[in-house]
Amino acid sequence: MAGRRKRIKTKVIGLAFQEGRLLAFEVTDDESRLRGVRPLGGSIEYGETREEALRREFREELDTEIEITGGWTVFESRYRKGDEIRHEFLFAAPIRLLDRHIPLDGEATYLEGDGSLCRARWFDIPALARGEPVLFPDALLPHLLAGTPAARD
Repeated sequence: MAGRRKRIKTKVIGLAFQEGRLLAFEVTDDESRLRGVRPLGGSIEYGETREEALRREFREELDTEIEITGGWTVFESRYRKGDEIRHEFLFAAPIRLLDRHIPLDGEATYLEGDGSLCRARWFDIPALARGEPVLFPDALLPHLLAGTPAARD
């Protein structure tokens, strides 16, 4: 096969909730316009368990330890970025931040591995259901609306 071979990515995301809100980072386009939001997390590295990967991602992004507070859910996500089709499987777990408090009206900023600045804050779940803003991955919203217990806290 000619060209670069496409690969399915395997990622983890942490679902942190506070007063009916989900902690997520802003996803922007190439012109820095808001496209939507996504829970924090990232790729599972070779040899890592999903638990290790999720803890590492939160240490890297927010400099905090986490507690995984419930079971895992797996989502398949296929989406378009520019003219490229992307495909990933995401392991999602409810979590609690242990060393860091982000106020409901506050935010946390951090640098991604590629040097881009990310902004994370709390998003109201009913607003996400209205697409204000769009939540990625698409399959996550029905899961939240189906009554994930932590989402109601």
